[in-house]
Formats: sequence, structure tokens, C-alpha cells
Amino acid sequence: MKVIRLHAPGDLRTHDEPRPELQPGEALVRVGAVGICGSDLHWFGEAGIGDARLQKPLVLGHEFAGVVAAGPQLGRRVAVDPAIPCGTCEYCRQGNPNLCEHIRFAGHGSEDGALREFIAWPEACLFPLPDSLSDADGVMLEPLGVAIHAVDLAHIQVGMSVGVFGCGPIGLLILQLARLAGAAKVYVTEPLAHRMEAALRLGAEAWQAGQRVDVAFEVAGQNQAVETAVAAVKPGGLIMLAGIPADDSTSLSASTARRKGLTLKLVRRMKFTYPRAIQLVRNGQVEVR
Repeated sequence: MKVIRLHAPGDLRTHDEPRPELQPGEALVRVGAVGICGSDLHWFGEAGIGDARLQKPLVLGHEFAGVVAAGPQLGRRVAVDPAIPCGTCEYCRQGNPNLCEHIRFAGHGSEDGALREFIAWPEACLFPLPDSLSDADGVMLEPLGVAIHAVDLAHIQVGMSVGVFGCGPIGLLILQLARLAGAAKVYVTEPLAHRMEAALRLGAEAWQAGQRVDVAFEVAGQNQAVETAVAAVKPGGLIMLAGIPADDSTSLSASTARRKGLTLKLVRRMKFTYPRAIQLVRNGQVEVR
């Protein structure tokens, strides 16, 4: 089978490799579509992300869907959760597998991802795709899951005002979910014109200096977006940090945040969100294209 491996920054090479052998509890998935996440771009450009560095030639890709080619669900189209929790640690036993200390994640560290023809993956991480959803729709369920988890953590109430600072794919998904949760106004910032156009089409308004929000989502991975969120949120408000900074550090105006009495939360992946994500897309409540 064909496999694409990252050998060094900017160095992707195609290899011919045997199909993976199945371990107990795994299925073989023929990959149909793979998304390119911002974290993949960090791996490609910097050979790492955060404190994780390239240890060996790595297969990237954690947003993917395909068809089961071997295993009990043979022939079934599936979206794939890229995270494999250990199931036995304290956090898994508490029902928080997204916080697992021993989690394996496709296309990260030493765990090969989906930029290949076939991948062996635990059956428990496969979610059936209805015929109404394409493979490309299935790819978007992983970032939609991240957005759902972020909005869940924010506890948005009907009538609140929300700021989304950074309108890449996850920012646009958070925008839509905030409106579904009852936000009266969603304000956005985004330097790229096509992304701003998409945000406005989805019902957002461009944020202007001086406008205040109850909850601010930083989804750009840039300190400028963090500072904008600090400036925009009301005293006593909440800032959700979902962006991934290139240098693995985030800074903000501590005096402003302290004076306002702000709460900051960091988003770490999704939690039990694939069935909800499939339902939202299937019912046309969230646009993923």
C-alpha cells in the first residue's frame, strides 16, 4: 500500500509498505478521505507540535473516514476517532478519556496516522456514517467534536453574547454551535477575507473595539487573538483557549484579566461527541463545508 511519511520539516516521502496486521479488537479501514489540520501543518513545518517532536518518520493525518475492509463491520462506511485512551487510568475510569495520561493519537508522536491506503484501528473508535454523509463530511466530525466540547465547557446560555477570535474551520464550527446554544450575538475577528465572509454568511458580526461579550473563544493560536479576547470579554466573563500556538506559549495582559476577574479554560479535544456530531450534520443544523 502507499504511505506518506514525514521525515523532517517539509520532507514528505511516499513509501510502499505492507498492509498493517490486525490486533485483537481492531478493524482494517480503507481510508477514503483525510483532512489537513492546523496541527498537521505544525508537524510539517516544524517537525513537532508543543512538546512533542518527530521521533521517527511519521504518517500524519487524524481527521479521516473510510470503509471497513476487514473485521466485524466489513463494508461499513465509518468516521474514525483518532484518540485511543488506555481505558484503565484514573481519568478513563472517571469517564474522562480525553484526559487520559496514556492516550494514543493518530499522526502524533510515534503513532502513525491516516495518510495511507489502509489503517488498523480499534473497532470501538469507529462510528458508522449514514448514507447522507460523504467521506468529506466524516472527516469534519473530528473538528466538530472539538468545537462541541469547547462550547459544552463554555456553558453558553440563551441571550448571551459570544466572541470567536479566529475563524478557521473550528472557529466557524464554534460560531454555529454558539448560535444553536442560544447566543444572541456572535462577534468575530479573522484576517483572511474568505474566512470572514464565511463567518458573516453564518450569521456573525465583525467585532469592533469596545464591544463586550460574555464568553470569548480564542481559536487562532495567536497572542493577538488572546489579547483581543481579554479586551472583549465582560468583567467576570469566560475565555476559552482553543488555538494552538506555534511556539507552545500563550501570553496575555495579566493586569486586565485580573482586574476583570476573568476565568480561563483550555480545550483539550472532544469527549463522547461523535454521535452528537453526526446528528448535527445529518439534520442540517451545522454546516461543515
